[in-house]
Amino acid sequence: MASVDNPVADGLRLLQAPLDLHSRPGGAGLATQALAGRRLRLLAEPPQGERRLVELLEDGYRGWCDQGELDGRTVACGPHRPRLLDAATITSRLPQVIGFALAAAAVPNRYLWGGTLGPDYDCSGLMQMAFASAGIWIPRDAYQQERFCSPVATAVDDMRLLRPGDLIFFGTARRCTHVGLHLGAGRYLHSSGISHGRNGIGTDSLHSRDDHPVAGHYRAELRGAGRVERCHDGTHLP
Repeated sequence: MASVDNPVADGLRLLQAPLDLHSRPGGAGLATQALAGRRLRLLAEPPQGERRLVELLEDGYRGWCDQGELDGRTVACGPHRPRLLDAATITSRLPQVIGFALAAAAVPNRYLWGGTLGPDYDCSGLMQMAFASAGIWIPRDAYQQERFCSPVATAVDDMRLLRPGDLIFFGTARRCTHVGLHLGAGRYLHSSGISHGRNGIGTDSLHSRDDHPVAGHYRAELRGAGRVERCHDGTHLP
């Protein structure tokens, strides 16, 4: 039996239809979603009847899939060859990234944990797909995106160094739990949940004069910002 770090020899597959990846071997819990055209690697053989662990090759993200869905939606393929863009090329494509996010906000949507395909997204799923629409792969989860970016100093009412297309990160002192896309002048677009958000995609700001309760909640959890200056090479990230 192959181990998680020693995938089976014929384990590379091309998705021919969208696929849900779950966060555990059984039960509910959406981890992410993958578009048709993405590549994945089959990892260790599961016990009979259980989900199979797979790794998406563009971002190294792992999740569990029903074997029947894999059999019906994938074909064998060759390895993924990442296209690693330089910082200048990435910067030139940021208008496309922002355009994708604004278009996503313009259609009816709701917040969906693990949502990556649209119209329903979670915060980091929207960010990943916005960048992927421009050929720029970034990690899947908000805390991974924070580590991946080049830091940009920012604070409430101090956005002098922020540029459109930067990512803004929120959470606790210990961990990033939320991310938004800077549109300019301290305004950012994000998909937020029901408890403290808009139950979907909306726009808020880092300005203290913005008295909307959603903006106020996230300002209190501001961790900082980051700039995407490289493409993810597909390495699995913890």
